[in-house]
Amino acid sequence: MKGFLRNPVALAFAALFVVILAAMTFAIVPETKQAVILRLNNPVGEPVNQYQPGQVIGRTGAGLIARIPLIDKIVWVDKRVLDADLDNTLVLSTDQLRLNVDAFARFRITDPLRAVTSTGSTSNTEERVADQLRPLLGTALRNELGKVPFSVLLSPERGRVMDAIQNSLERQARQYGATIVDVRIKHADLPEGSPLDSALQRMRTARQQEANTIRAQGQKQAQIVRAEADATAARVYAEAFSKDASFYDFYRAMQSYRHTFGADGGPRPEGSTNIIMGRDNAYLREFNGR
Repeated sequence: MKGFLRNPVALAFAALFVVILAAMTFAIVPETKQAVILRLNNPVGEPVNQYQPGQVIGRTGAGLIARIPLIDKIVWVDKRVLDADLDNTLVLSTDQLRLNVDAFARFRITDPLRAVTSTGSTSNTEERVADQLRPLLGTALRNELGKVPFSVLLSPERGRVMDAIQNSLERQARQYGATIVDVRIKHADLPEGSPLDSALQRMRTARQQEANTIRAQGQKQAQIVRAEADATAARVYAEAFSKDASFYDFYRAMQSYRHTFGADGGPRPEGSTNIIMGRDNAYLREFNGR
């Protein structure tokens, strides 16, 4: 033993062995990671530093952990919010418009043990979960956008559609130990070429039909108002005639004189001629006074 202690090479190898053994035994779990310990590919205990809502940094379970060297393996799973992008997904809206949709989902792995076991991955678990979520996001987009017309995506109702997509994706994401934080549509464009032209033509035709309907309703209302006004005027004239028939005859005759003789300043009708009437003419009887 004394000879071993006096041998610097042996001491160096012993120190190196201790360092390697310690490195294989102990590990530090950072705040941003969750650790799943596998013993011969079977999970052991609960995940370390697993995400919990409302956690305070410094009191999350991160820190030094121990494992059995060469038997236990640590699988690291990110604790932060992650993204799953989905590009150029073909969606058919309820008004039969084909849309190219770019969307993304923000998710967090809240059950790292389920994420590891469901994906069968001991490395890049986050990428495997994202790969599983992308087709589910596409299915949710097609299901929900297929229930609404394209115009809804340009209106405040878009938020309601996003909530429906998120809820649908949330139910599917639980099997992979993930929780959906948010879902958003980046672009929802009509495809280029003939489909776009035909879609624009259908939209133009629909707007023209809507304008014609509004115009017809306006004309109907105008006719109703005009008829009511004429009826009111006739009633007023009738009441005036019943009160003083002679005055009514005088008033109507004055109106006729103004129009016939051009006293109202209006243009003379085309092809008009001069009329010569005697002073005893019945048309001019109101000029004779009573």
